[in-house]
Amino acid sequence: MQRTLSVLLLVFLLPASGLTQERIKFPVGVSSKVLGYGHLWAPWRMKYFEREGLDVEVVLMRGTAPAVQAMIAGSISVGLVANDGPIAAVEQGMDLAMIAASSKITHMLIGGKNYKTYEDLRGATVGASTLTSGTAFVLRRALKTKGLEYPRDYKLLNVGGTASSFAALSAGQIAAAMQAVPNAFQAQEAGFNVIGRIADIFPTYLLSAYSVRRSWAEKNRPQVVRFLKAVLQAKKWFEQDKKAAVEYLAKEFQLTPSLAERGLDYYLTYQAWPPELEIEMDGIKTVVDIYAEQTGMKGPLPSPEKYVDTSYLRQALKELGWR
Repeated sequence: MQRTLSVLLLVFLLPASGLTQERIKFPVGVSSKVLGYGHLWAPWRMKYFEREGLDVEVVLMRGTAPAVQAMIAGSISVGLVANDGPIAAVEQGMDLAMIAASSKITHMLIGGKNYKTYEDLRGATVGASTLTSGTAFVLRRALKTKGLEYPRDYKLLNVGGTASSFAALSAGQIAAAMQAVPNAFQAQEAGFNVIGRIADIFPTYLLSAYSVRRSWAEKNRPQVVRFLKAVLQAKKWFEQDKKAAVEYLAKEFQLTPSLAERGLDYYLTYQAWPPELEIEMDGIKTVVDIYAEQTGMKGPLPSPEKYVDTSYLRQALKELGWR
């Protein structure tokens, strides 16, 4: 009897241990931990990747540049970063490609108590998370459309990411700073002014995407497709079970339930997450246009397709039966 039980136990345990052994290591680098990247954190925490046979570790890399460098070096399989990073790498001869969208820009320009309009910023100091890439480029271009030229009409101060820029704003160190949803709502609740939504100026701007090294991805297509399938299913879960999604987002990103709910509603209502994470070429074209202007790129602008490979996403959607 004892031997029979042991054999039965072995039969039940072998498939489970086999599945564990078969999971493929798949490190993913992400430039920051924000609600807008929730469709990466959710499948990791909630075992969606495990169901696809992947042993995913999400590595917080504190910025786009380190994540891009890690992709080039082959120490991560996928990077979730601001899109000017991969564009710059491609222009330097690296074989990177964006394979699925993450989010459009949700930032709002938040002003201090005495700053309510763009014109109020003339002669003021504006905070930025960096001075030479990413949202700083977008900020400078947005202010230019409102008649403010840098550095003639205002100063830029590198104050770091969301939390540190909000602290600088609160201390009166800067007149304004960009804040992404839902932090922009938090600033508004604290009495600061919404000077304007960046999306009203650049409605198609695709801020971030999942990117890979082309040569590696071509050799590991099944894993890349399975990764995207997990991300897509997590994103759909946000839409189908909003109550549970809000609870998850509040806990994971240390937000109040009301802020998590407002943030999720914004992303879904305005389709800041493209419905099937499809990459809209107009959105990449806007990124390229702003990148080229801010970096002094010479010659005709490259086609957005230069930086994109949508074949992995198309295959993932087909395997899910969504297309």
